[in-house]
Amino acid sequence: MSCKVENLEKNMAKLTIEVSAAEFEKACEKAYQKNKNSINVQGFRKGKAPRSVIEKMYGAAVFYEDAANELIPDAYAEAAKESGLDIVSRPDIDIVQIEKGKDFIFTAEVAVKPEVELGQYKGVEVEKAPVEVTEAEVEAELNRVREQNSRMITVDDRAIANGDLANIDYEGFCDGVPFAGGKDEGYDLAIGSHSFIDTFEDQLIGKNIGDEVEVNVTFPTEYHAAELAGKPAMFKVKVNGIKVKELPELDDDFAQDVSEFDTLDEYKNDLKATLLERKEKDAKAVKEEAVVDAIIEGAKMDIPEPMIQNTVAQMAEDFAQRIQAQGLSIEQYFQFTGMNANTFMENLKPQALKRIQSRLVLEAVVKAEGLTASDEEVDKEIANMAEMYQMEVDKLMGLIGEDEKKAMAEDVAVQKALELVVNAAVEK
Repeated sequence: MSCKVENLEKNMAKLTIEVSAAEFEKACEKAYQKNKNSINVQGFRKGKAPRSVIEKMYGAAVFYEDAANELIPDAYAEAAKESGLDIVSRPDIDIVQIEKGKDFIFTAEVAVKPEVELGQYKGVEVEKAPVEVTEAEVEAELNRVREQNSRMITVDDRAIANGDLANIDYEGFCDGVPFAGGKDEGYDLAIGSHSFIDTFEDQLIGKNIGDEVEVNVTFPTEYHAAELAGKPAMFKVKVNGIKVKELPELDDDFAQDVSEFDTLDEYKNDLKATLLERKEKDAKAVKEEAVVDAIIEGAKMDIPEPMIQNTVAQMAEDFAQRIQAQGLSIEQYFQFTGMNANTFMENLKPQALKRIQSRLVLEAVVKAEGLTASDEEVDKEIANMAEMYQMEVDKLMGLIGEDEKKAMAEDVAVQKALELVVNAAVEK
């Protein structure tokens, strides 16, 4: 095998790869052996027809496609390694020559990691994000915890009020005719939630247990059931019961029930400290992003389109795996959001470009500053990973190859670069 490298514009390169005629012949023979049992030739039992007879009947190129598919992966992998290029995309393969008795020649067009010309990366100016926790935020957190610890109690001495949970039977009619999906019994409706159409919930306020009422509404013009869209409807409703949410009192007993603290004041102080820690973490992330954005703005780099497409594909695959873990397929996600694969991938492009640019400028800082990761630091990362996956460190060590360790060392060095530029930034 031989390989020639041609540098193209915009950080693209073309590899012209030649595989010897002898290797091509071996691949054709292998393709014949693989397919001969599925080819019918009159006068021969299945699988017994000579290759020459099959090629005469179907043409010399009958086994070329399988032969090419056999040769290309290994030949490309060898050529990519031999080229010394830092390839950042899948290859775009084009067959140049495929003919009996001749060398098999194909090209692979690839994107190459671009060089980055850094501008200022130390002392960049960013806006300072204020970090403080107000009493209102502490109260809001307290109320959230109260909601989590609330209970529903039955009410039988008054009418329905806003905020109640009304248990109802209902049946809907359009033009005097019941419609599909418009009937239910024992349904718990949160009054004021606006989960039912139009003024349905409002018309139940003031009604008592046992009341049977008519509720008149109009369906929205963009209602999902086209036959009902924009039409008036009447619901026959019976009120079965009323419940109201009861929140626990904000006192020391509440603090003892929901936390490790004895008093409400201690619990509030802990909530404030937790909120502050969260805000500080968020502010750090905002600062990091602002610093990297400033460095990107001052840098020069030409990102090849296939590199972006490759990152988009990786992000889309990661997203599909995440939602699948939640029990949702990507096809269902598209149905719910009204998107298709093309619009989804297009929407990912800005994020993909930002991810690439961020990594490239930080790698350039690593190079400029001579940052490296020690073996001890890589071992620490492996130990953290083992803890996360609940594995023994030695067992995980045995599963991680040199390429994976190299990638982890690069990640550690990039993290050092991020810390360096963030610590050197000037907050206004």
